[in-house]
Amino acid sequence: MVPGGLSETKPATPEVQHIADQVKAEFERKEDRTFDIFQAIEYRTQVVAGTNYFIKVVSNEEKRLIVRVFQALPQEKQGPSLVSYQTGKTRDDPLDYF
Repeated sequence: MVPGGLSETKPATPEVQHIADQVKAEFERKEDRTFDIFQAIEYRTQVVAGTNYFIKVVSNEEKRLIVRVFQALPQEKQGPSLVSYQTGKTRDDPLDYF
C-alpha cells in the first residue's frame, strides 16, 4: 500500500462491525431515521494521523451505503467519528475515497 493510499478491499471483520456500530446512532441522526439492520460487509482503510475506514454497509431493505469513519491514534483516547457517508449504493459499487 502506498503511504496515505487506500488498502485493498477486504471482508468486514468483527472489529470493523464494532466501528460501524459505534457510528450508527450518529448516522441515524443525520438521516433522521432508524435502521434495524446496519451490517458491515466490506471495507478499506487509509492510514493518516489515525485511520480512515471506508465501510460498505447493508441497511434496511437490502440497501447499501458507505460510511467514512475516522479512528484517531490510541493515545488520543477518542472513539471513532463519522466523517461522511454515501447512500444509494449497490453491491458492486467500489469503495473509493470520498
